[in-house]
Amino acid sequence: MSWETVIGLEVHVQLATRTKMFCGCPTSFGDDPNTNVCPVCLGLPGALPVPNRTAIRLALRAALALDFTVHPTSIFARKNYFYPDLPKGYQITQFDRPLATQGRLSFASADGESVVVSITRLHLEEDAGKSIHDRLPGKTAVDCNRAGVPLVEIVTEPVIDSPANARAYLVELKRILQYLEVSDCNMEEGHLRVDANLSVRPAGSSGLGVKQEVKNMNSFATVERALEELRDLQVHTLEQNAAVEQATYGAATSELRVMRSKEATHDYRYFPEPDLPPLVLPADWVDLELATIPELPAAKRDRFVTQYEVSAYDAQVLSATPDLADYFEAVVTARAAAKTAANWVMGAVLRDAKESDGALRVPPERLAELIRLVADRTVSNQAAKQIFRAMTTDGDAPAVIAGRLGVLQVRDDSQLGSWVEAVLAAHPDHVGRFRGGEKKLLGFFMGRVMQESGGKADPKRVNEILREKLAP
Repeated sequence: MSWETVIGLEVHVQLATRTKMFCGCPTSFGDDPNTNVCPVCLGLPGALPVPNRTAIRLALRAALALDFTVHPTSIFARKNYFYPDLPKGYQITQFDRPLATQGRLSFASADGESVVVSITRLHLEEDAGKSIHDRLPGKTAVDCNRAGVPLVEIVTEPVIDSPANARAYLVELKRILQYLEVSDCNMEEGHLRVDANLSVRPAGSSGLGVKQEVKNMNSFATVERALEELRDLQVHTLEQNAAVEQATYGAATSELRVMRSKEATHDYRYFPEPDLPPLVLPADWVDLELATIPELPAAKRDRFVTQYEVSAYDAQVLSATPDLADYFEAVVTARAAAKTAANWVMGAVLRDAKESDGALRVPPERLAELIRLVADRTVSNQAAKQIFRAMTTDGDAPAVIAGRLGVLQVRDDSQLGSWVEAVLAAHPDHVGRFRGGEKKLLGFFMGRVMQESGGKADPKRVNEILREKLAP
């Protein structure tokens, strides 16, 4: 029997604010445990929450970019449950009246097809604290610094049909949020976390199977791997004529680990947050945010293909982040050929960024200068790579660095002719064989001349002089 996979995703995104959702405590990462706390985010008696205006604006921005219906009025609610890292005993979130509903996201699937995923809702909420299991032997510690940090939760319909497409959806969502500056989506610091639900059903059927959940994943590779494993596990179970049981898994290790099985539906006893009035969005606020949404990744990719005549794949790489896309366009604006600029950015620039914590260390104007030096044959491609490496730590112009490194190409015919004559005189047998028809030996002579010149000879002119000298 063949099977279909049905996946739904819940993505928790930390908003790019300096302070928490309902108080003035900082959201900075890595501070000493339990130092960024106050009576409000700890839920102490008499402390009243005040919504973070910036968090609301960022959530609205995300909702508009994802084509949601934004509701002028939404309601904060209390989600009641007891856990050591939830100091209030409840979480302020949105339940039956969220900020936005019925969104959509288009992306290219793993096999290049266009896919549209329906998104059920986007709502605001505050984060819980963090349980730390490896700080004290045999004990669990609690850090409340994260309690109250502003989040949006983005929940899809159960319509994603493969683990690969789940990953592709997440990659595109992350890019959009970064372009909007809604979040830096730093997954290592927990700024984007994913819960996934998966079930399988016989191909062609319309019902849903028993769903199982994987919680709190913080890498897209982990999401894809865990969902593949869970899908295969469910298929194997059903093909053994056994029943799939509802369960929740963790994927922190290389294998899925059951956290809870045979779950009942939790009763969180939602009710409207009594300390917060309804959230009412002024119409001009919505209009202003809609007017200031920047060019998003899909539109930028399409424009790069049309305007700069790069391939769809290259456009995807070049638009991966706003900073990289802006860098590429700045190189082109500084009078570098677009296709050559794309090759440099996707090659040397990204390799250097990987080695330097993502920094684009060579100014785009300097890279354009280097590209022009290669185009006018002042330096060779090989020498340009050497110059680029120096430019990552040296602010001088590439021509100055080339002179200092001694890699400026020689184009003087008398000097080039001297090197050619020396090589031909040293290899008379090869000259005879070339003139006898072994034309492939031209590469041999080219290599020897470049070696003789220390790599400084202009290859194009050397090729021309060799052909002249070797003519019968």
